[in-house]
Amino acid sequence: MQQTRTVELGTGLFVLLGIGSLFFLTTQTTGQHDFAADETFEVQARFENVGSLKTRAPVSMSGVTIGRVTEIEFDGETLEAVVTFVIDRRYDKIPDDSDATVLTAGLLGSQYIGLQAGGSETYLEDGSEVLFTQSAVVLENLIGKYLFDRDSGDGG
Repeated sequence: MQQTRTVELGTGLFVLLGIGSLFFLTTQTTGQHDFAADETFEVQARFENVGSLKTRAPVSMSGVTIGRVTEIEFDGETLEAVVTFVIDRRYDKIPDDSDATVLTAGLLGSQYIGLQAGGSETYLEDGSEVLFTQSAVVLENLIGKYLFDRDSGDGG
């Protein structure tokens, strides 16, 4: 009888720990990163492919979150994705010839915008557009390319 009670108690604790872990994971992986700025300026960038980039995704530079994606729209005339994001006003010395890339956090992580500084002496400001962009790398395309290149290299 005592052994049955111990097993039931252990099972109950295990289930509670599992539920607690799931709750923690769902609250910590919702893309709610710690970006809160009182004053921001808005910038746009155009990409051929944004992959699975979402609104509220971080905008980072040198590994530091400096902004947040606010809107993603499709331009029917240029057939490009137009990404609008805000940058904290504290970072107002970003050269206007900087480039924006859609990056992935880790191998299968969420996507975000990474800015790489240019060399211009004029800076991004409210309403600016980042002209140099690089689209998202789609993992499925890379795997397919690797497999097909490998098959064609056998001399078959």
